[in-house]
Amino acid sequence: MRKKALNEVTLEFPSRSSNEGFARAAVACFSAQMDPTLNELEDIKTAVSEAVTNAIVHAYPDSIGKVLVKGRICPGNVLELTVKDRGRGIADVDKAREPMFTTGGEERSGMGFTIMESFMDKLSVRSVPGRGTTVVMRKKLAPRMNGSK
Repeated sequence: MRKKALNEVTLEFPSRSSNEGFARAAVACFSAQMDPTLNELEDIKTAVSEAVTNAIVHAYPDSIGKVLVKGRICPGNVLELTVKDRGRGIADVDKAREPMFTTGGEERSGMGFTIMESFMDKLSVRSVPGRGTTVVMRKKLAPRMNGSK
């Protein structure tokens, strides 16, 4: 059962590459209330960049669609980030999660899911061909002492 969020935010924007930086900055600002370390903040920003870039490049290769990013602060100092699209979907999620696998041409590294997985504690990917993909990432942030700022 999903735990009730202590706070949450939802963003929706067109799948233009210029919006990747917006999503990255917005999630960083939202997660700042959890007082993350600089390393944690960089991990979060990198994972969001990869997930949003995947949606922009792979979900809508020939058109502009919508990308939804949701941030949730959960009990236990856990940040949950969801990146969702309604694009072309992934036929074989297990294959797509393999390092170096890409459908985006030779300029793509095929490391997006691997990077997300390495910077977050948990990564789940659900996809239905022709209906879209949902990526959910969770990261437990280090507890900080109150008043240590």
